[in-house]
Amino acid sequence: MDVAILSLHEVLFNGTAQQVIVPGEQGIFEILPMHRPVVSLLLPGTIVIDEQKVLSIRRGVVKVAFDQVTAIVEPDIG
Repeated sequence: MDVAILSLHEVLFNGTAQQVIVPGEQGIFEILPMHRPVVSLLLPGTIVIDEQKVLSIRRGVVKVAFDQVTAIVEPDIG
């Protein structure tokens, strides 16, 4: 999947991945290749990419469609 994690000021991650885990408004969920299209608000927590890259966020939104994952987030700089 193509994955882009963006903040208002910078690109936090841009690359390919086989798995992305996000803190959605309905709970934590996993995005895998061929995932159904979805748009979700993101709550405070972490985004995990391929069980390696971890990004702490305060909030955001994620869109999944056609093996592309795009998230616009407010990083947790705390």
